[in-house]
Amino acid sequence: MTADMPFNPLPRMTPKGPVTFCDTTLRDGEQTAGVAFSLDEKRAIARALDGAGLTEIEVGVAAMGYGEIADIRTIACELRRAVPVVWCRLRMVDLDYAHKSGVRRLHFAVPVSERQLMGKLRVDRHWARRNTVELVHTAVSRGFEVSVGAEDASRADPAFVAEIAQLAQAAGAMRFRLADTLGLLDPFSTHALVSYLVPRIALPIEFHAHNDFGMATANTLSAAAAGASHLSVTVNGLGERAGNAALEEVAAALEAAGVNTGIALRRLHALSALVARASGRPLPVSKPIVGEGVFTHEAGIHVDALLKDRGTYESDGLAPARFGRAHQVAIGKHSGIAGLRNALAEANLPSDEHTARALIPLLRSWSVQMKRAANSADLAGLVAQAQRGGRRSGRGAQ
Repeated sequence: MTADMPFNPLPRMTPKGPVTFCDTTLRDGEQTAGVAFSLDEKRAIARALDGAGLTEIEVGVAAMGYGEIADIRTIACELRRAVPVVWCRLRMVDLDYAHKSGVRRLHFAVPVSERQLMGKLRVDRHWARRNTVELVHTAVSRGFEVSVGAEDASRADPAFVAEIAQLAQAAGAMRFRLADTLGLLDPFSTHALVSYLVPRIALPIEFHAHNDFGMATANTLSAAAAGASHLSVTVNGLGERAGNAALEEVAAALEAAGVNTGIALRRLHALSALVARASGRPLPVSKPIVGEGVFTHEAGIHVDALLKDRGTYESDGLAPARFGRAHQVAIGKHSGIAGLRNALAEANLPSDEHTARALIPLLRSWSVQMKRAANSADLAGLVAQAQRGGRRSGRGAQ
C-alpha cells in the first residue's frame, strides 16, 4: 500500500439489528462436569450478571426438585433488571415444576435431530410436533412467556427445524432457539443455517453455541450477522465439554464493531473472576478479554513501541481501559533495553543503559531457570549480581 492510498477498514461480522444476550452460566454453565454452585454463589453470580447489563438469565432447571426450585425463587426475587428463565425438557412434569418456581418465562428444549429423537427418546418427528404444540399451548395458557429451542439443530433437517418453529409460534411461543448442541458448526455453516431459517421463521431467533472446535464465539457472531437477534452465552465460556460462547468475548467483539450491547465491559473482569472461583475453574492467563496476561507485554520490540505510541500494539476496540484494566510490562527473557530500563526506573533501581545492558544476559538465564516474569525484588537481586560481576571484572583489569 503506497502512502497516497487511503486505508479502508476491512468489513466485520455485524448483526443485522439489535442483539440481546441470554446468559446461561447458572444452567448450562453449572452442567460442566464437576461444577456445582452453592446458593450464595448463584446469588452472587446472578447479581453480578444483572449489574453487568444482562437482560435475561437462565436460573436453573426446576425439574431437579424442590431444592432447586427454592434456589430459583430466591435468585429470581433478587434480580432488578434481568428476566429469570427456567429451562425445561419437553415434558409436562417439567412444566409443572416450572410453575412451582414462580418464574414467568421458561424454555422448552425440543430434540430435532433423528439421533436425538430415536437414539435418546425412542420417539419420532410426530412426537416432537405433537408435544411442542401441546406443551407450548399449555404453558402459555398458564401465563408463561415461552421460548422453544431446537436441540441438536446442527445435525437436523433444516426444514423440520423450521416446521417446529412454526408450530411453536402458532401455539404462542415468543422466541426460537437454535442449539449447536455438539459444537459441530463453523462460522460459514452457522451463517448458512441461520440465513435459511430467518425468512421461514417469524419468531426472533436465538443462537446457542458450543465450543467443541473452538469456534463458539465466531459462530455466535456469524449467527448475529445472519439475523439471530438473541445470543446465548456463559461467563468464561463455562459449559458442558468444551464450553459455550463466552459472554466477555462476544460482547467485546460486538462492541469493537460499534454495536451497543448494553453490557458494562468494565464489569466483566470481576464477573469472570467470581465465576472462576465459584466453579473451581481457574482461567488461563491468556483467556481473551479477562485473562491476567492478555494485556501484558514482554517482547522488547513490542514494549519499546508501546512506550513510544500505545496505538502500535493496542486497538481502540481492545484498549484495556475499556475493560477497567491497564497494560502491564513483564520483564523476562525477551525484554529489550527500553522495557528493562523503564522497569528498573519504576523499581527505583539504577536504570542507565549500561546497567540495563549488563543485566540482559543475567535476566535471560534467570528467566529460563525460574519460568516466570521478574518482579522488583528479582530485579534488585539481578542488579546486585551484575554490580558484583562488574567489580570483579574491574579488579581483574588492574
